Amino acid sequence: MAVSAHTLFASENHPVFASRTDFARVGAQRFAGQATARFDTGRALTEDELRARAPSVFALAAHESRSERFQPIPTIEIVRALAKEGFHVVGAKQSGTRDETRRDFTKHLLRLRRLDNATAYSVGDTVCEILLKNANDGSSAYDLMAGLFRIRCLNSMVSQTATLDSLKVRHSGDVAGKVIEGTYTVLDAAQKTLAAPQDWSTVRLNNDESAILAEAAHLLRFADAEGNIETPIKPAQLLIPRRYDDRSPDLWTQFNVVQENVIRGGLRGVGRDANNRRRRVTTREVNGIDQDVKLNKALWLIGAKMAELKGIRAAA
Repeated sequence: MAVSAHTLFASENHPVFASRTDFARVGAQRFAGQATARFDTGRALTEDELRARAPSVFALAAHESRSERFQPIPTIEIVRALAKEGFHVVGAKQSGTRDETRRDFTKHLLRLRRLDNATAYSVGDTVCEILLKNANDGSSAYDLMAGLFRIRCLNSMVSQTATLDSLKVRHSGDVAGKVIEGTYTVLDAAQKTLAAPQDWSTVRLNNDESAILAEAAHLLRFADAEGNIETPIKPAQLLIPRRYDDRSPDLWTQFNVVQENVIRGGLRGVGRDANNRRRRVTTREVNGIDQDVKLNKALWLIGAKMAELKGIRAAA
């Protein structure tokens, strides 16, 4: 049975708020101290700023541990080429390393957005992004992915559907040719993902369907290798919106609420430790580059599958 947004969120885990003020007050208490955006400046970073955030972007050679067969892929050269196509780096982060010699070669993740048009984005808009992962110390292949960025909640989604695969290039062979050719393929596919917000917004989920979406994401986030879940965090908590405007029962809104709760952390619960004593638990934000990308890809596939089951076909 289909339910309204009021019914969907009218429970112990989904309180009904009389006003935006009430919602903002409770939200501020629940998620106090969390950043609004995830490594995103909203403008093009200068090369000096990029170097300060992710110095390994500027590596032109391979780390000394690599063999002669290893072909370095200088990320900065790709960044400069994409800038000519209108895509500029708006966010950057780099993995930590205990080996100081790897600091200038290790894994990094960049977010690039087209900034060469006069479009003024507002709350609720979705824009296309390119996510670029690379390393020249052997810790990562060159990986270019299409992504969507939702202005409303400033959370990034790596989109990978049946018609959209990320470009992976190993550091061997004809590296330059593969990178250039593949990059334009991903750029073209990225634009097609912009159909998802409009299409998914037309799909209304009932209470059971929202629960299925949350349970799948909960398993993805908290299960161990054997599928066991020990966290006191409940699937229903993933459906709690963090802002007043995210109370709609449509698939696009519900997906974004779940995705943000999975990635951003801050969810609280009470469990038991090994001695059966009460223990308060707060989930952490996903900061690791590989885990971030892996979770976002899998979450997108969950949303895409739900859309397919509701009669929405992926963009060709």
